[in-house]
Amino acid sequence: MRRISSILLFGLALALLAAPAAAAKTIRVLAWSERSEPVEAYPNGINGAVAEMLKGEKNIQVKIANLADPDQGLSEAALAETDVLVWFGHRNHRDVSAENVERVVRHVTERGMSYLPLHSAHYALPFKALMRKKAEALGAPLTDDRKWPIGAWSGVENKGNPQTIRVLTPKHPTAKGLKDFVIPKDEMYKNPFNVPPPDVKVLEGVWEGGEQNGSDGMIWMVGKGRVYYFRAGHETYPIYYQQEVQQVLKNVVRWLGQ
Repeated sequence: MRRISSILLFGLALALLAAPAAAAKTIRVLAWSERSEPVEAYPNGINGAVAEMLKGEKNIQVKIANLADPDQGLSEAALAETDVLVWFGHRNHRDVSAENVERVVRHVTERGMSYLPLHSAHYALPFKALMRKKAEALGAPLTDDRKWPIGAWSGVENKGNPQTIRVLTPKHPTAKGLKDFVIPKDEMYKNPFNVPPPDVKVLEGVWEGGEQNGSDGMIWMVGKGRVYYFRAGHETYPIYYQQEVQQVLKNVVRWLGQ
């Protein structure tokens, strides 16, 4: 009897070892841009640079959408097939329709889609709407007026100076494999930043003189979804081609798409 039991257990162990591992989840990314970025720096747009960076990544499927697409690239069907929405905007924030803003916010808060706004997308209407919701959920609504709208920094300075990106939370999955690094040229956004306090702050930008003027990697949970704002990346500089920046974004996309 014991011999039979041993044989059965051995057979079960072999079967478990031979069984194929569960397939890893495919993360569906939609890289969106208003496409106002200069072609000299980004021939295929910042969203094209992001898509090119992600196409070789295992278990990541990426599509591109632009403001000029039908439904502004943000149809119900498109968002329903998206796990992570990467967003770049600069000049044409107001051109995104109210219907599409509501749709993005709903997919984040109710379905759990993740949202990754880049650099000047701090003024993107979906980001502002999500920050308003987060602030209200915290019981601390934000002031939103002409002098200091939601999503605004206290100042902007574009001298093309270098900045050091410091890793504040090295154990967070989005910081995997990262060490402090330098972006040779970028635009400086000055704190304070009119958004709710982040749930996690992963990165900060330190400029010449040692002052910390950029909160460069911040995370908020909003409803069922995750929002990660990445501050670096002025559109006239080829920042999204930099290896360390690409590593940040790859880490963030994988974490957001879990």
